[in-house]
Amino acid sequence: MTVQDVRSFNRFYTRLIGALDYGRHLYAPYTLTETRVLYELAHAPRTDAADLRGQLALDAGYLSRILNRFERDGLIERGPSEADTRRRRVALTERGREAAGLLDERARETVAALLAGVPAGERDRLARAMAAIREILGERRPPSAEDVVLRGPRPGDLGWIVERNAAVYAAEYGWNAEYEGLVARIVAGFAENHDPRRERVWIAELDGRRVGCVMCLRDDAPATARLRLLLVEPEARGLGIGDRLVTAVAGFARDAGYRELVLWTNDVLAAARRLYQRHGFVLTAERRHRSFGKDLVGQDWRRELRA
Repeated sequence: MTVQDVRSFNRFYTRLIGALDYGRHLYAPYTLTETRVLYELAHAPRTDAADLRGQLALDAGYLSRILNRFERDGLIERGPSEADTRRRRVALTERGREAAGLLDERARETVAALLAGVPAGERDRLARAMAAIREILGERRPPSAEDVVLRGPRPGDLGWIVERNAAVYAAEYGWNAEYEGLVARIVAGFAENHDPRRERVWIAELDGRRVGCVMCLRDDAPATARLRLLLVEPEARGLGIGDRLVTAVAGFARDAGYRELVLWTNDVLAAARRLYQRHGFVLTAERRHRSFGKDLVGQDWRRELRA
């Protein structure tokens, strides 16, 4: 293989996906780089400008101009970071989320149209070839936190939440099908009747694989949201996914106008309890119970949300 071979492939692929005029390609006023920044903000809804710069390897001045444009267009809002006041937090507005969702939908439609022209028997070969390119040209390193994206649910994701919760808790704690039934009821309730302004689901994705999830649901108590079904796949632990999922829920709940965030867990979930404590949750009650085929101690945790 020569340098010219690689450059030839690059020219072919950028022309194929319309990278040179990506905004026109998607019937949108944004370039490929601007669309990618919107994508990152949509999948990590409360991030710092410095994080964006590192994730996308963008020049600070170039990124600043993009964010200035987004702010003028009403797509983002900026303020001091909660973790470090020297940094600037960037979050999508409702208009920004709508724009990112529309661009994501158009991009999926474009790729779907491209794949529609590929014979069914060739699609596996295409997927293997793309995976080989990624592996050979830089994905031999272990996965890192920067490789993980948070996104909203797609068709099949809610079923995956039920299946993986049941399988992981059966393998790690010996819980029976009673737990799977509980998860199924929670997920079905969300699917059948939820308010997208007040309730949301996040899926954590690593290299195109689902590796985590969490839900934010309305609680029976007024002005109270409930964190439910937090899960991180065993092979993806240690990348800060749980922290990001809990942060996403807390940020969304605060922006949605909730004043309190609550959750229920069991004392055997030691790592989860430590995670909740790091995020400011306080244990408020404990109760012994027999559930999921085990004798357990259920725990109620609560966190106030500042405006």
